[in-house]
Amino acid sequence: MRNVRANILLFLAAAVAGDGLAVGEAAAQAYPNKPIRIITGFVAGGSTDVIARLVGQKLSESLGQPVVVENRPGASTAIAAERVATSPPDGYTLFLAAASTTIQSALRKNLPYDLERSFAHVSVVAVGPFVLVVHPSLPVHSVKELIALARSQPGKLNYGSPGTGSVNHLAGELFKLGAKVDIVHVPYKGSAESSVANAAGEIALSFPSIPAALPLLEARRLTALAVTSISRVSVLPSVPTLDEAALPGFNFAGVLGLCVPAAVPKEIVTQLNAAIVKVVNTAEMKEAIRKQGFEAQSSTPEHYTTLIQNDLVKLTKLIKIAGMKAD
Repeated sequence: MRNVRANILLFLAAAVAGDGLAVGEAAAQAYPNKPIRIITGFVAGGSTDVIARLVGQKLSESLGQPVVVENRPGASTAIAAERVATSPPDGYTLFLAAASTTIQSALRKNLPYDLERSFAHVSVVAVGPFVLVVHPSLPVHSVKELIALARSQPGKLNYGSPGTGSVNHLAGELFKLGAKVDIVHVPYKGSAESSVANAAGEIALSFPSIPAALPLLEARRLTALAVTSISRVSVLPSVPTLDEAALPGFNFAGVLGLCVPAAVPKEIVTQLNAAIVKVVNTAEMKEAIRKQGFEAQSSTPEHYTTLIQNDLVKLTKLIKIAGMKAD
């Protein structure tokens, strides 16, 4: 009798598990059957927004459903992240995570979501390095000369950023640590203000995004010394990397990637990943993303998750060393 009861329980457990798998498979087979949203934490018109719309348009063609981009700026993408983290886990609400998303998770301990646990990380979409620029009046023509000048005048050179805790600020702090120089951070209210101040000579150097820097570089109001990624950038082919120029191993770039709520069925995550990888790796999309100052890139969900975990560890250490605190 005891054996019969045990067999019945095993049968029921298997049936329940089978039903769960069937539901997941059915959801994946029916997906998508209505419009999809990509929520971004940036205002319309910027390079990140443009990339979201480019990817959304091509995903719409690939998946056969409209893909709408929704802008929810504020709190360095935390507002947008929370909106997606608390959305129904059905695969119809995606979040375009950025470098500032990871920074906020490393900097703030009271966020209403957990970047690692509240999301399923679908795929990287693009990587955007920064560029070390100096005012033309600064008597340097290379990173080595800049480092030598900074070491000879500790505390005299200053660098600007769009604000304390911004990704540009962290790029500057990483440079300070790697180069062993004492340069002073000057926070501004935004990237435009920081770039204008650098072009006006108010600050000696900065680490803007490539789209923000290009017009001033083309007008020769700023001089590019190096890019922060491990590889050179196609829109600035003659500009060396910091790794090449003076700081071996230096690698700092902003990653854009798409996430969904953590409980979205794995089958849907796999389907979305396949569509994103296909879209991002077309020649047309690579060129369109390149024009925004980013390099197109894709990944498996597992690789993207590992990337976020590693970035959180590195950024948390950097924030602690730099003595940064959330405002």
